[in-house]
Amino acid sequence: MKLKRFLLRFFPPGIILEYEKGGDLRTKSIDLLDLTPETNPDELVEEIRRSEALITESRADQVKELILRLQQKQSQQGHHRFCFFKELKAHILPLTNVAFDKSGSRFITGSYDRTCRVWDTASGTELHTLQGHRNVVYAIAFNNPYGDKIATGSFDKTCKLWCSETGKCFHTFRGHMAEIVCLAFNPQSTLVATGSMDATAKLWDVETGEEVATLTGHTAEVLSLCFDTVGNQLVTGSFDHTVAIWDVSSGRRVHTLTGHSGEISNVQFNWDCSLIVTGSMDKTCKLWEAGSGKCVATLVGHKEEVLDVCFDLRGHLIATASADGTARVFSATTHQCLVTLEGHDGEISKIWFSPQGSRVLTASSDKTARLWDAQSGVCLQVLEGHTDEIFSCVFNYEGDTIITGSKDNTCRIWY
Repeated sequence: MKLKRFLLRFFPPGIILEYEKGGDLRTKSIDLLDLTPETNPDELVEEIRRSEALITESRADQVKELILRLQQKQSQQGHHRFCFFKELKAHILPLTNVAFDKSGSRFITGSYDRTCRVWDTASGTELHTLQGHRNVVYAIAFNNPYGDKIATGSFDKTCKLWCSETGKCFHTFRGHMAEIVCLAFNPQSTLVATGSMDATAKLWDVETGEEVATLTGHTAEVLSLCFDTVGNQLVTGSFDHTVAIWDVSSGRRVHTLTGHSGEISNVQFNWDCSLIVTGSMDKTCKLWEAGSGKCVATLVGHKEEVLDVCFDLRGHLIATASADGTARVFSATTHQCLVTLEGHDGEISKIWFSPQGSRVLTASSDKTARLWDAQSGVCLQVLEGHTDEIFSCVFNYEGDTIITGSKDNTCRIWY
């Protein structure tokens, strides 16, 4: 098969293969979920070549290089202790969200002050102020793994697409009838999905700025959404207590996931797109088969609302954050609670696994973020210094830098 374009991109825990065929840009994901630091990279490359015809002998060295990089990342389980580097007087009003680009060299902050700002991570220097929204900038994202565009969703009912290098606004997506509260790029960076308080999600064309589809069917606000890792499906979570799986190419609803008795706080696919995890105000999480829409487990134990939920990169573990001030780590296969993370003095609104999966990061209304050992549940470090609740926290892709964003109008860089 003659391909005009062929790219391999490192995207833990696997490789994104991007190619052009018949004039169309296509992607495939090669998962490396069973990779360990002890895996023989040459044997793994041969195994991949046998199962994936696009990986020819001439491209085998590229694949091996990416595998070695991922093994190096895994070996950095480490005992890295984060040190406070810099506080940025980022905005004149509280922050809403923070997000890294793929390289970790830049990050963005959204705020109630109606702007999004782009920062250089190494120096803490502001690179651009993205101005133009007429209300709170609530949802923000880089188009990772590319990093050349930024999407911002606002309470002004619009989403804007920006050049991350220059700060120029490419498009303003108009059509929602209420606040935009969540958004995501598809893996190919050809579409932006937005979710709104108007009970719909929309798909937008990155190149033209045109609306591609309106996803209707929810009867209350769409508070969270997530593309699968190949971009074929989108999952949305709503205040109507349901979750919907959508076919991206047609805009058709494939499954409606029912069973929660409270509003959905977050939804996420695992890496191989086989499972979806949902968190809810009904104090539980549920695990669903993406293919059938069947609920395979209900994860219980929290005494108050589950405010956030996520998979680790391998999809083996699930972390939950709750208004009860605790977080939990569950097995995605046995569905058992492995550890309870106790120590915060207020609700936990955000939770992340480190890229290596060995640590958990939590952000709380008690003005601190905490790092935990994912296996033992021991609190490894308390990140202190903010003077108001922390709304957002995030690891970079290497797992050696953290940004925390707070209601105190500042963000902090931790190395």
